[in-house]
Amino acid sequence: MSNTETPFHLRGQTALITGGSSGIGFAIAKAFVNHGARVVLVGRRANELTEAATALGPAAFALPADITRTEEAPSIVTRAEELAGPITTLVNNAGKHLKRPTIDVTEADFIEIINVHVTAAHALSRHVAARMIASGRGGHILFMASMGSIMGLPQASAYSAAKSALLGLTRSLAAEWSPKGIRVNAIAPGWIETPMLKQAMAADPQRQAKVLGRTPLNCFGAPEDIAYASVYLSSPAARFVTGSCLVVDGGASIGL
Repeated sequence: MSNTETPFHLRGQTALITGGSSGIGFAIAKAFVNHGARVVLVGRRANELTEAATALGPAAFALPADITRTEEAPSIVTRAEELAGPITTLVNNAGKHLKRPTIDVTEADFIEIINVHVTAAHALSRHVAARMIASGRGGHILFMASMGSIMGLPQASAYSAAKSALLGLTRSLAAEWSPKGIRVNAIAPGWIETPMLKQAMAADPQRQAKVLGRTPLNCFGAPEDIAYASVYLSSPAARFVTGSCLVVDGGASIGL
């Protein structure tokens, strides 16, 4: 690398991003494209995916698929590589929230949340990693954790269990796959100002005051804050970072 070349780039990379058509996923996709990567957006809503890919330009591709149908994971990886080339980064971003008193959470509810966040991400990760290892090119796998991974959130037991499991998966896969050239990391977003959060906070001003009151930066984050962290962890600048969880929360997890 020359003295003038920055390591904070994604040139030559192809990223498969689940849940990439809106919110944090779309912000990550946009930042990846802006830093030189090709991106394949995966999700169930074909129209939204197509609109998102069109907005991002010729370096973005839409791939409609349901990641919870884990038997289709090999096909998803194959189709993604046919669209944009060998995958160098997998961003496991797709998720589903469930806020409900735990005594009202059925086993079916619990399993559904685990399947979306953990089982589907595990399936995609192992099939992507198998190709990275077979080709010898290595790569990066990124999981989207949560405040629920590191602190107790009332009425979010299934969600918190799933997000906590992702940290264990991150550490285990990093220990197993890093010697083969695959870095594995996670990001734990704080309260990020998405349309969903705005709606939730508008309906519960006391919750908003509570969240901001324990956040030293005294504001919500933006999707771009998570996107830039994702770019860093996927770039050559983070070549020695694996098995880590980068907390991007304005200090909420350490505030009083």
